Amino acid sequence: MMGLEMRSLVAALLVLILGHFTSALEVPLDLLPGLPQPPTITQQSPKDHIVDPRENIVIYCEAKGKPHPSFSWTKDGTHFDVNEDPSVTMRPNSGTLEVDITRARPENFEGVFQCTARNKYGAAVSNKIVVRQSKSPLWSKDKIKPIVVKEGVSLVLPCQPPAGLPPPIIFWMDNNFQKLPQSKRVSQSLNGDLYFSNVRREDSRSDYICYARFTHTQTIQQKQPITVKVLTMDEINDTMADYYNFTEMVLNEAPVDERKPTFLIPSGHSSSKMVLKGHVLEMECIAEGLPTPEVSWTKVSGDLPGSRTSFLHFNKTLQIVNVSESDAGDYRCSAKNQHGAAHHIISVVVKATPYWISGPPKNLVLAPGENGVLTCRANGIPKPSILWSINGDLIENSPKDISRKVEDDSIIFTQVRVESSAVYQCNISNPYGYLLSNAFVNVLSEPPRVLTPANKVYQVIENRPAFLECSSFGSPIPKIDWFKDRKSGILDGDDYILHDNGTLEIQVAQAQHKGKYTCVANNYLGISENHVYLDIKEPTRILKQPVDKVVQRGGSVLFECIVKHDKDLVTTVTWLKDGEELLDDERLDLFLKLGYIIEKPAFSSQLVKCLKLHFFLSCRFIVEFESLSITDISESDAGSYTCVVNNTLDHDSATAELSVVELTPPPAVVHGRPDPPTDLELTDHKKRSVQLTWIPGEEHNSPIQEFVIQYEDSLHRRGHWHDLARVPGTRTTAHLKLSPYVHYTFRVLARNAVGLSEPSSPSRMYKTDPAAPDQNPKGVHGSGTEHNNLVITWEPLTGLHSNGPGLRYKVSWRHKRPGTDWTTVTVANNSKFTVSGTPTFSPYEIKVQAVNDLGEGPEPAVVIGYSGEDLPTAAPANVQAVVLNSTLVELRWDPVPSHLIRGHIQGYKINYWRKHHKHNSDQMEQRILTFSGNQSRGMLPGLHPFSHYSFEVRVFNKKGDGPASKTQQFKTPEGEPGPPASLLVTNPSLDSLTLEWNPPREHNGHITGYTLRYQPVNNSNELGPEEELALAANETSVTLQNLKYSPRYKFYLNARTSAGAGPAIFEEAVMPDKGSTQTSHPVALAPHRPIHKARPASPFANVSSSLEEDGALISWEYWGPEKNVYVEYIAENSEGEEEWQKELVNGSQNIKLKGLKGGHSYRVRVVAKGHHEQPLHSEELFVTVPAVSSRQVDIATQGWFIGLMCAIALLILILLIICFIQRNKGGKYPVKEKEDAHTDPEFQPMKDDDCTFVEYSDNEDHKPLKGSRTPSNGTVKREDSDDSLVDYGEGGDGQFNEDGSFIGQYSGKSSSRDNDEGPESAGAPSPLNAMNSLNSFV
Repeated sequence: MMGLEMRSLVAALLVLILGHFTSALEVPLDLLPGLPQPPTITQQSPKDHIVDPRENIVIYCEAKGKPHPSFSWTKDGTHFDVNEDPSVTMRPNSGTLEVDITRARPENFEGVFQCTARNKYGAAVSNKIVVRQSKSPLWSKDKIKPIVVKEGVSLVLPCQPPAGLPPPIIFWMDNNFQKLPQSKRVSQSLNGDLYFSNVRREDSRSDYICYARFTHTQTIQQKQPITVKVLTMDEINDTMADYYNFTEMVLNEAPVDERKPTFLIPSGHSSSKMVLKGHVLEMECIAEGLPTPEVSWTKVSGDLPGSRTSFLHFNKTLQIVNVSESDAGDYRCSAKNQHGAAHHIISVVVKATPYWISGPPKNLVLAPGENGVLTCRANGIPKPSILWSINGDLIENSPKDISRKVEDDSIIFTQVRVESSAVYQCNISNPYGYLLSNAFVNVLSEPPRVLTPANKVYQVIENRPAFLECSSFGSPIPKIDWFKDRKSGILDGDDYILHDNGTLEIQVAQAQHKGKYTCVANNYLGISENHVYLDIKEPTRILKQPVDKVVQRGGSVLFECIVKHDKDLVTTVTWLKDGEELLDDERLDLFLKLGYIIEKPAFSSQLVKCLKLHFFLSCRFIVEFESLSITDISESDAGSYTCVVNNTLDHDSATAELSVVELTPPPAVVHGRPDPPTDLELTDHKKRSVQLTWIPGEEHNSPIQEFVIQYEDSLHRRGHWHDLARVPGTRTTAHLKLSPYVHYTFRVLARNAVGLSEPSSPSRMYKTDPAAPDQNPKGVHGSGTEHNNLVITWEPLTGLHSNGPGLRYKVSWRHKRPGTDWTTVTVANNSKFTVSGTPTFSPYEIKVQAVNDLGEGPEPAVVIGYSGEDLPTAAPANVQAVVLNSTLVELRWDPVPSHLIRGHIQGYKINYWRKHHKHNSDQMEQRILTFSGNQSRGMLPGLHPFSHYSFEVRVFNKKGDGPASKTQQFKTPEGEPGPPASLLVTNPSLDSLTLEWNPPREHNGHITGYTLRYQPVNNSNELGPEEELALAANETSVTLQNLKYSPRYKFYLNARTSAGAGPAIFEEAVMPDKGSTQTSHPVALAPHRPIHKARPASPFANVSSSLEEDGALISWEYWGPEKNVYVEYIAENSEGEEEWQKELVNGSQNIKLKGLKGGHSYRVRVVAKGHHEQPLHSEELFVTVPAVSSRQVDIATQGWFIGLMCAIALLILILLIICFIQRNKGGKYPVKEKEDAHTDPEFQPMKDDDCTFVEYSDNEDHKPLKGSRTPSNGTVKREDSDDSLVDYGEGGDGQFNEDGSFIGQYSGKSSSRDNDEGPESAGAPSPLNAMNSLNSFV
């Protein structure tokens, strides 16, 4: 009983500790050099270290730590003193040993070495390094007797190489160092012997030589040649006496008959073989017999692992790589010929050296008082034992530590102290090997530090995922929180995923995600933060793709590629032909020779080069930024042309085919659809693929562009054909990737420019074997339909993806909290499972795995789902109303705690109603205003002035509304009244009339009076002077006397409160004509509606503008609930039909308008569009953009420039005077002397009178330039005057022909061209050069 209680206590303690498990953390020494760290081995020699005895011995041992560790060695278990042996040195700041073999014998250093790296915080040890020197011993020189055998018998030529280290590679060659031919009759065994299943006369030779190549020393040893003579029976009788004493006879008297196979190796009917997991298993069966037997292999207890199996040496060797436990069992090799068969069973046993299950133990960085676990989990066959050490000493021999407890393959740490820092060694071993790993426990107290560079800018294409890094260090491990912009709330959930390493993932980055993000790392020792920025870029797309073209030879074609991309990204467009870049730097010269033009308007300049070949201008290709045109098309131009758009973040491409057809005389050839392909054949059968070949049908004058391969799955969906692959029209084979457990039937269709052919006849059926599923269901989702259930749904796999019979789903779930176990059920023929009895709105981890009769699919991803929601149980608290004006109130409340919402919060609802008013007896009308999301305040617009309101606030989720808050009241102040309800004109006469009216329906306060304005209107509709009359609040009529006669009068009446005057109602009265008899009935036009219709109050205030360099900044305050807010602007003097330009705001309260033109005035307003019928506008703002004055200084007005030009002009004048004087005197000016000193022997010196101004002639005569150098015979050949490749940077020896001299002196060549031309081009400046330079500058 006590034992059971103790085990329960230990288990509970383990669960508790694992619940507070601290993740592994590597101390970044490079970034935080001041932090202490125990030693860590970073490099060591292999466990089996074979050294070359001709070279110095180097045994590696490198480690890091803070402080840097010291090193010591043991050899064969005892201390190895490096200082005692002068031939041994240890590298500085390292533990690596170097042995100078010129001062010591290598065999003295064979043994088992182990390195220890130690500092004040612990000691790490290396593997045990077994040092051995490589050996390549010589063969015995004993002469081998010749071998005489009878034709048809079997023969074995032994190799028996000397034992080397490592073992040598064996091969057989002849005296000419040619490999001996091998076949299924003659082959080499794994031990190097040469086996003959039966010998023939042609096997007679005297140079069977076995060679051994020792890889480590790169030496080859040769055995003495073996002579083999194959004789018939007659030859044996004649030569037996001669060979009796000098040959080894393999003879008997009877002739050799054909016989059934028997095995030469292995012997007997069965044998066994042991192999280690992960190694290579090689089994061989070599049989003799006549005729030569065929060898085959099978696995008795299952199938051979196809992907890891190879048959070598003509099927005599079965090789299985990367052996696993499943490869154990019995294997049968069979040798057969026409006379019978032989069989041998090889029993394979698989053992395993220890191997990690989940990797070696990880270093732990803990804070004092924290808990952690070091786990050393490995396996092997047989099961290995585990031995723990601390700082190189067995843990049993180390001082006791109450914070440490060893539990088999784990060490559990609780409430660690600074003294607990140490390096732990985990040694896992079995009879076949061992694993040794170091892992330190470093107890530190360090405040957080964010390691990610500050102010890093991440650029992401819109609707792509974004990853914002926050690499940090601290002890305890810091908690990472992310904030956006002004730290309004922690970013987690919905659009954001916070990874364990601190990286914030935005699954679909959109414009609203752009901005500044703050990463905050904190633990109890402090806090550290870092800012990064996210910039959202528009995707790169080809709006108009190039289309396929069929063009006649000699015609022209234009491919368009209209591109849309982000204006801030440098985007390039490249054209490919048949997958190769049409024009690149390496092929530029070749394309120039072929006559291409390159135009690059994207660089605001054009590079146009065209070569004159054979006196014809041949410029056929024009590559522009968004188009490619080709003229004079030939058959070689046919092919695939691809437009590739690239920038640093995105790319897009589109391909079009160009087909070139022959010119045909009228009538035009009728193009038709191709005939269906024929003769479908399946070859190269494999489990997951097959090769399909076919013969194309008639093209009907239009080349086949592509073949469409379709399949029918008669097992799952008979009669339905699906596209499987498309291949270019030039191919007639396709390598098809297949799915398991499908009965395939294929057909092929051909497509040309006219259309698609009829389907071909179906191929024969090809059935693929079943297999375990390759994928799991997608769309896994978990949510509740009731408050106490969880409905798990997924998208079921199709029959094509089932991979085998018996498709079902393994549905697993567990409560998302530490220590909970997975619950699993298997569901078949359904894509939904309901979990009952769950707590309300709790998170669950869910995964769904596909399973069939062949096995399970890959490990599924875990998704988070929530059980069903229920109505919220609490109302918002601390509800308040702040009256802002007569029509707008701000409501505030404390948000409801999330656990009381019991679901995904959808928002808050405001129920409000207006109480009875003493001026209005309408009933209370309850209204609802909704605020989405987790809000704590909101604006209530459109209220009635001078009214009593009541309101309630409640939270709601997807299930429904929660309880209402306590009803609160507020009163709106007085506002402007509405228009009077009516206005009537009575008793009009020539000079008087009476006005009667009713008070406004909406008083909006206490009426303090009325204002009456009126003015006459003549027959020309011209208005006379306006009169104004103030009336008392209790008056409802007034009689106007002594009116000046006018045909009509207009009257305007409005009411006033203390808040101001309201809108007016107006009436127009027709006065009686002069001389007419006045009647008792009033004469008036129909009453008019108020001039201004009452609208909801504007939710905008403080709208202002400020001008900046790149636009006008518009700012405002906004308190309305509408989310759709934008800014409109229009030119002040715009015509009536022009529309307002819109700029979306995206939640901010300012925007910069960059599209305004300088020197213009604009009307600007802010608009909110929501539940009102009409949008709500702010007051219009007038913004005048001043004309942009050029900041560029007029260089022509600058004093330094004027002075420079004067100096240049003076210098030219002096040079001209000197040139003129020298010419008259017949002497040489300095430039001429320099030219004479470097005269090219191919040319005669220039004449003195060549110092003249020359003109370039571009006429058809191709006359030489006046003043240019000419050949010695005084003539200019025509081909010399043509354009040459020197003009275009093609090289040349710097000769000054017509084009070369002109371009070389005046065209402003690049520096690279100048350097290539050598010293010829580096002469002193001449007046001609100076003048042309000035001309080009001006």
